[in-house]
Amino acid sequence: MSIKIERIASMLEKEISYILMMEVKDVDIKFVTVTGVKVSSDLSYAKVYVTVLDDNKKESTMKALKDASGFIRHELYDRVDIRHIPELEFVYDESIAYGKKIEDKIKEIHEKEEEK
Repeated sequence: MSIKIERIASMLEKEISYILMMEVKDVDIKFVTVTGVKVSSDLSYAKVYVTVLDDNKKESTMKALKDASGFIRHELYDRVDIRHIPELEFVYDESIAYGKKIEDKIKEIHEKEEEK
């Protein structure tokens, strides 16, 4: 990935996080954390990776994010200095849950070794 695309992805991540935290009125979206943004090489699409504080509200939050994507893009027009704001696709980031699962397995192995 080029430095320009990485810089734009970083800018988008920062601004989307701010918009979700301060501008969006939907309470389901307030507790969303943006963990990363991947922008296509032609800058037409961006995958926004997010996690949710409450796993029980994962489905409703992802739907609310999809519904709010037009508003978020509109806000990005004023904040990010690029000609074309990419289409936003919100994706639930499974890596944190996967990391916790691995951590739990390691902890379980250590506890078994201590019992011996």
